[in-house]
Amino acid sequence: MLRVAVPNKGALAEKAAQMLREAGYRQRIDPKDLVCRDEPNDIEFFYLRPKDIATYVGSGDLDVGITGRDLLIDSGAPAEEVVDLDFGRATVRFAARPGDVDDVRELGGHRIATAYPGLVERHLVELGVKADVIRLDGAVENAIRLGVADVVADVVETGTTLRQAGLVVFGEPLLRSSAVLVRRTDAPAHPQSAQLLRRLHGVLVARRYVMLAYDVPAGLLDRASSLTPGIESPTVSPLHREGWVAVQAMVLRDDVHRIMDELYELGARAILVTNIHACRL
Repeated sequence: MLRVAVPNKGALAEKAAQMLREAGYRQRIDPKDLVCRDEPNDIEFFYLRPKDIATYVGSGDLDVGITGRDLLIDSGAPAEEVVDLDFGRATVRFAARPGDVDDVRELGGHRIATAYPGLVERHLVELGVKADVIRLDGAVENAIRLGVADVVADVVETGTTLRQAGLVVFGEPLLRSSAVLVRRTDAPAHPQSAQLLRRLHGVLVARRYVMLAYDVPAGLLDRASSLTPGIESPTVSPLHREGWVAVQAMVLRDDVHRIMDELYELGARAILVTNIHACRL
């Protein structure tokens, strides 16, 4: 049975559970449950603190897990990213009071407060900068006001919280994070892990693509196909109407309206879009 670590609370947990349901896996009904067994799929889910997941996976106690890339790196655990799950995106940035520090080259000798000491220390080593890293579990934006630190390093989505604390971000992001599937470094492949990866990949594709169907004169098929090449190639079928063909192809969801307009201008008609709920490619 495949043992999978899943975040137990917060937005990361909700989105991970949603993705796993879309992949056909049973998830807990009661948020207080710490374990959920999905017997038909031969898989068991363990609901843990996101910060602990990389540690459990790296130790080999659990086979794979879903956590943030920032938490994976911060943990220092012998675990590695398998696939980016395309949700929970954020950046980790430095911030300070205006005029105090505005360049990463000026961080030497300063006190940096963060909830991600492992990640920050690794970044400072890469920069060749020596600074005092202070670990805090939360509300790091108050560390400068309270005199605990000169600079903070924190996850930034909109920057509103930092601005409210009178801070401004500077320098390039330490990390661009998102939810990832992780496994122990150099671990042998688990028999069920390939199925989990296929299913998660199917969800990612279904979220990014839609199925586009349209009718087009056969003489315009090559030009239409160049607009809708599909994943491998479009599916083309003859129509009862002489000289016309029906075409189906997967296209990126973000591009679909532009492609529909271009197909219509080309001469295609009966242009329809449908969602993809699941796929295997």
